[in-house]
Amino acid sequence: MGHDHAHTSQTNRARLSLAIGIVATVLVVELIGAWLTGSLALLADAGHMFSDLAGLVIALAATVVAARPATDRQTFGYQRAEVFGALLNGLILVGVAISVSVGALTRLIAGGGEVRAAPMLVVAAVGLVANLAALLLLRPAAGSSINMRGAYLEVLGDTLGSVAVIVAAAVILFTGFVQADAIASLLIAGMIAPRAFVLLRDVVRVFSESVPVDTDVAEIRRHLLETPGVVAVHDVHVWAITSGAHVFSAHVVVASNVLSGGGSGALLDALSACLADHFDVDHSTFQLEPAEHAEHEDNPHL
Repeated sequence: MGHDHAHTSQTNRARLSLAIGIVATVLVVELIGAWLTGSLALLADAGHMFSDLAGLVIALAATVVAARPATDRQTFGYQRAEVFGALLNGLILVGVAISVSVGALTRLIAGGGEVRAAPMLVVAAVGLVANLAALLLLRPAAGSSINMRGAYLEVLGDTLGSVAVIVAAAVILFTGFVQADAIASLLIAGMIAPRAFVLLRDVVRVFSESVPVDTDVAEIRRHLLETPGVVAVHDVHVWAITSGAHVFSAHVVVASNVLSGGGSGALLDALSACLADHFDVDHSTFQLEPAEHAEHEDNPHL
């Protein structure tokens, strides 16, 4: 399992490196395009892309740090570096959403400004193609890592932003409605904000050591109680070091013949296998105890 994690980490780093190259190239193109066309929407999308580039670099750095082995000071290793990376990405997204909204509202109040729609359309189309390529690179890893999901969501926002710029350029080109540029900027900001909220919500869940959203504690307890020799399960705790790295601990009351007959090792193997196979828990800790000990515990938790 450790080998699989290392392989996944290497694959994620390769995907991120390629995505960084794509996004950096498009960022330069959009900045030049915004300067030549006077498009706030292109500038907003470039600003969004700059935040994404920073986020991707942070995500890449986080995957490198997270791959470091555990030590006596960091007993779970550095996997939570990915969560810190996701936190920083979320905060960057919030900042971009606010700045883009302010710029768009200012331009709307001023009357829209002058925009060269044709080159704006070309640059936005180039950005769309590049963003789609980056999305295809990051999508396979987005479901297994909060860090990679943050990177994927940022590029997804860029893709939607490119679509908004294309639509705005087409409207200006065919109707002369220059306010479409500022309206597209507001739409881009509106797409950024929910993604930032979702990412920051997931980060808070990890930092607060909440039960992972895809984990049912009652279901875990039911599975453990079905294991031969288990009488009761209490003091159950489930949390995540980072997404996909779940940790479990519990006190397990066992039948007296299990302890006296030397069956503790086999029971621990069965319990660990149950969690790994059914609930994707990599690290589990069980305290086996006889019924008389459980009766003497102070304030046992469910």
